Amino acid sequence: MQESRLFKIVYYLLNKGQATAPELAEKFEVSVRTIYRDVDALSEAGIPVYAEAGRNGGIHLMKDFVLNKTVHTIRANIRPAKNNTKSEK
Repeated sequence: MQESRLFKIVYYLLNKGQATAPELAEKFEVSVRTIYRDVDALSEAGIPVYAEAGRNGGIHLMKDFVLNKTVHTIRANIRPAKNNTKSEK
């Protein structure tokens, strides 16, 4: 469930540009604290997501960030090859 929500947050921010933690919490039916944990998880995964405090603050992605859907689809469909070689004794 969390992984799906993380991708949904990224897509939402790509479409909207910026959102507040309470806005995301309401949209995804989780707590504000969970949204901040999700933002941390996205950041640790290499997604350039930032949270800024203040009146005009919010959660947003780096300005020129683009999620390459083709690469994601290809990587999701790649399965590791089985090692068919026998070890020598």
